[in-house]
Amino acid sequence: MPDDHAAHTAAGPAAESSTDHRKRPRRRGDTLNAAILDATLAELADVGYQELTMEGVAERAQASKASLYRRWPSKATLAMDAAYSALPSPEKVADTGSLRGDLLAMLRDATDQLSGPAGQAILGLMGDALASPERATEIRAHSRGSSLRSARTIVRRAAARGEVDADAITDLQLQTIQALMRHHVISVGIPVPEDAINGIVDEVLLPLFRNAHNARRQS
Repeated sequence: MPDDHAAHTAAGPAAESSTDHRKRPRRRGDTLNAAILDATLAELADVGYQELTMEGVAERAQASKASLYRRWPSKATLAMDAAYSALPSPEKVADTGSLRGDLLAMLRDATDQLSGPAGQAILGLMGDALASPERATEIRAHSRGSSLRSARTIVRRAAARGEVDADAITDLQLQTIQALMRHHVISVGIPVPEDAINGIVDEVLLPLFRNAHNARRQS
């Protein structure tokens, strides 16, 4: 696949006509960023991650390629930020009143997101990370750790209700949530069915977190 940034460097911003520039709406800052991210999600929905290009996003957003490259050095980082823009804030995960309910809600929301444009980005990025060590490093560096923060929010709530000891549950244990979902998506596909979500919560996560809680109390 040709490198978007190399193509941009070769063509240069001067390749874009002044006529096209005059036709573009004048936007800056957050307004322009939002338009570009919305255009990226629309492109992901239409063509998928593999066919996503900086040129296509720029055209849909009515923005210059230069404005994209000033903000995102590659298609991967642009797709990541577009996916993040479509996901709920980690601090606003559903509060159902129980640890089990919160975990189920989190996984159901995750499978819904994976079925949409954000999921196209996430799945494509997973493939990129597996295929290229350099791209994997770039993706890790750009990651915001949203899944881990969402899980930590759920555990803090459960601790406040007396269900678990938040200090006994490590980040490695919380990363099990994302790892199990990723494994199912790679090996079976999406959407993740309800029985699989229930199994992840009831057979793995709840015993894991409660055992950590009990071990802490007995130590």
